[in-house]
Amino acid sequence: MDTDLARLAALHGVATEYRDGERKRVAIDPDVVVRVLGLLDVDASGPQAVREALAAADERARAGRLPDTIAVRTDRSRPLPVPGVLVGEDGARRDVDDLPAGLDPGWYRLETADQTVTVVVAPPALPEPERAWGWMLQLYALHSTGSWGIGDLGDLREFTAWTGAQHGAGAVLLNPLHAITPVPPVQPSPYTPSSRRFGTALALRITDLAAYRRADPATRAEVDALRPLTVGGRIEHDRVWAAKRSALELLWHADGRPEPTGADDDLWEFATYCALAERYGGRWSRWPEEMRRPSAPGVARARQELATRVAFHAWVQQQVQAQLVEAQEAAREVGVRIVHDLAVGCDPEGADGWALQDVLAMGVRIGAPPDAFSQQGQDWGLPPWRPDRLAATGYAAYRDLLRALLRQADGLRIDHVAGLWRLWWVPPGESADRGTYVHYDAEVMLAVLTLEAHRAGALVVGEDLGTVEPEVTEGLAAHRMLGSSVLWFTRDLDAPGEPLLPPREWPPDSVATISTHDLPTAAGFLTGEHVRVRAELGLLDDVAAEEEKAAAERAEMIDLLRAEGLVGDDPSTEELVVAMHAALASSRSRLVLVSPYDVIGEVRQPNLPGTVDQYPNWRLPLAESLEELRADPRVARVVEVLRRER
Repeated sequence: MDTDLARLAALHGVATEYRDGERKRVAIDPDVVVRVLGLLDVDASGPQAVREALAAADERARAGRLPDTIAVRTDRSRPLPVPGVLVGEDGARRDVDDLPAGLDPGWYRLETADQTVTVVVAPPALPEPERAWGWMLQLYALHSTGSWGIGDLGDLREFTAWTGAQHGAGAVLLNPLHAITPVPPVQPSPYTPSSRRFGTALALRITDLAAYRRADPATRAEVDALRPLTVGGRIEHDRVWAAKRSALELLWHADGRPEPTGADDDLWEFATYCALAERYGGRWSRWPEEMRRPSAPGVARARQELATRVAFHAWVQQQVQAQLVEAQEAAREVGVRIVHDLAVGCDPEGADGWALQDVLAMGVRIGAPPDAFSQQGQDWGLPPWRPDRLAATGYAAYRDLLRALLRQADGLRIDHVAGLWRLWWVPPGESADRGTYVHYDAEVMLAVLTLEAHRAGALVVGEDLGTVEPEVTEGLAAHRMLGSSVLWFTRDLDAPGEPLLPPREWPPDSVATISTHDLPTAAGFLTGEHVRVRAELGLLDDVAAEEEKAAAERAEMIDLLRAEGLVGDDPSTEELVVAMHAALASSRSRLVLVSPYDVIGEVRQPNLPGTVDQYPNWRLPLAESLEELRADPRVARVVEVLRRER
């Protein structure tokens, strides 16, 4: 690659090569580098354009200009190229020649003669997490006699009250509870949300609403009659939302169509999007031109025309936020920390895509480069943050996203946490293998996360599985954020053949689990269900080879459990499942999380990567209701093992 182009790309965080899963160097096509630079408003279309862009960058460096946003640790000073005035959140001003150690954590503004810079001052690390165990729940899959065809926040309150009081569980990790677009078809994947800043109305417990309690008997009866049941062993998101929307409309009208109180601009904007989606459809890029931005001329007029629907959606979202907080407070009463999951991106046609398009790289899709799992690479269809726009706006959108989630959480799991360092960008019109990595200012991304988690008193978990650069795991540990250790593939990379690593040797700064939502359940792994279902769907080129591989992995797992003294010579599947949990409980990991799927022997995994409609991803209810879980002796056996070891 041309040296000048490579230098220009490096200045803007665009990779010209990377190391694959086998640590081999892979060069990026220069045309892809030029396209991605163009997406960052950097003209690299020819040698002259590259030279001019480099000259502009050199001029900025000579002028001693700081980045638009910088990070500072409370225990370290940071030199400045020029003196300035530091302004705190309270408006207090002080002259500075450098940024001294000992500043209070917070957001500051640095004013110099020719520049205003956002300064994020964060503690060096979060408090050390306590050693505990808990559950990871796909909340939508949980169900009880009180829920409406999908797991809800009432189920969560009942679950935490039970497991906290009777089991001594210390945490519950949830799947993302991000907002949906309120028109069909409802996106079933919690990892492709309409908005990550707001919560899903699908999770509302209708009969717990104050408006339901205040309603007259006739209205309550009408609402009760709307309750959908799970049929055919599938969660029908469209049917559930239609029922809950109708119930919410009945209750809102019966309550006098109350105007939301204390709604901020972001909430009104989200509610406006919802109302516009009802009128024009769920894809804002197909709306009339004057509606395609919140600031577009037609939006204010439409908000007036749709004032009733806007008020309704704002009211609904306030009910969601209230129940989320109630669930958190109820869990705290029994010593359980609620940990929410932050998806790596949002639906480009959703509410955040519409509202935040100035700081998102619209048209770009993030994913992963080709590897052994996916030879053509992966395209997740989600737009990434633009690092330059984040910096220019003081990371406000990222900060506000974290704050929105941490208002009702005692912890936060960051899906694909490597995205704080870099993301694989696929330019518009290209296939997933025609992309490159774009790097972010990880120092600032981590500082914002540390500061906001510190203020909320929350723990942070990073999903650092797969091909992850060493600085990701090291950075998490340095900030006392927990990484991820999974029984299926936590291995001793220094030993010949890289055997499974006994859990007692796993890193302490991690969350230990048997599996994840994208991997086989315990029973599915032991019975080969993950091979059988992929073969049935025609997703395997060589079924026999996959069956042989699965058998070898099963034998290796049993050998590990036998070496740990947890099983005998001919264990049953149920004995192996209990032994896996005992192995997990013996780990050094600060937090151990178990899944109901594994405990009750469910063979179906929640999500099968590489499928869309061929497999019922995110639509499988748990095989047992909450009432049945409470009485299941398998739950009691696993809980006893966890309590004894932890």
